[in-house]
Amino acid sequence: MTPSVPEYLSPIQWQQAIAVSRQECARIFRDGGTPGDALVAFGLKADDSVNWERAVDQIAGEMCARPVMRAA
Repeated sequence: MTPSVPEYLSPIQWQQAIAVSRQECARIFRDGGTPGDALVAFGLKADDSVNWERAVDQIAGEMCARPVMRAA
């Protein structure tokens, strides 16, 4: 199942954010972490009902919510 793209984002930006989020969640999972640990690592609130799918989506949303600093 492909996550739906929020209306305010381009599909390319969302897919890139999902890919990075999955990669980071996989690293946290590999190190023995939980979905809540992944959310906390990105400065998000974690509750007991969160699963990996929701964590990936929330982290991707957080990455897209902040402007990207671009160096000249």
